[in-house]
Amino acid sequence: MIDLHTHTTASDGRCTPAELVARASAAGVRVLSVTDHDTLAGYRPTAAACAAAGIELVAGIEITAVRDGIDVHTLGYFMDVDAPALAAFLTLQRQDRMTRVIAMVDLLRGLGIVVDADAILKPARDDESKSAGRPWVARALVEAGYVPTISAAFDRWLSPGRPAFVPRTGATPEGVIAELHRAGALASIAHPGLLGRDEWLPQFVDAGLDAIEAYHSDHDAPTTSRYLAFAKKVGIAVTGGSDFHGDSSHGGRTLGCVSLPRDAFDRLKALSATRRSV
Repeated sequence: MIDLHTHTTASDGRCTPAELVARASAAGVRVLSVTDHDTLAGYRPTAAACAAAGIELVAGIEITAVRDGIDVHTLGYFMDVDAPALAAFLTLQRQDRMTRVIAMVDLLRGLGIVVDADAILKPARDDESKSAGRPWVARALVEAGYVPTISAAFDRWLSPGRPAFVPRTGATPEGVIAELHRAGALASIAHPGLLGRDEWLPQFVDAGLDAIEAYHSDHDAPTTSRYLAFAKKVGIAVTGGSDFHGDSSHGGRTLGCVSLPRDAFDRLKALSATRRSV
């Protein structure tokens, strides 16, 4: 199995890198990528665990871009994890995430719902490489007894159109693609079926998009086929993965439930080698 979309406690996943790798090994995953949001903090501990487990690790990340107030999640693969420009860019992304958390907590307070922003953000302040986000606020709401589940927190307060939702600010998708390329990475649009803006995809291709995530836990067979056809038409590669977070609020996705075909992965590796040689 080849799973190129997973998350750890470095962002909004519930498994540590070691726990993720143990689960991946048990599920039969042989190629893995950790794609935490706006951080590479999970890469090195995952690399150590993968080496011990005999799993091939692909350096990965999921960067949130913004267009017309809508999040456009962009996956990056095979990057130089030590690229200084990428590190500086991600630091700004994570600072924006912390500012957004504080704004959401302030809105909740205005609704009579009190959670502690300092406590929520403590992991990210203790370790600046960790990436805060709405799930951290949702977990605080569950722990404070305001809702029974993380999903309920999103449904009631934290999703678009809900009273404590704060739109994200950030780089454009074209800007994120450029940042990934500067770090030697391939760029792929994550779960385009969830994005729901197929009309934007040709513009991203024009900006240098390398691939599109055709295989995803929330894509049914017709959706996958649609994006495979699009990728073939415009001459880009495809990526795929479970989008595993280790909690029920993300649809109960399991590691390896979606596997990228080996020939598609081999194409990605060849594209990466070509980019590095330029």
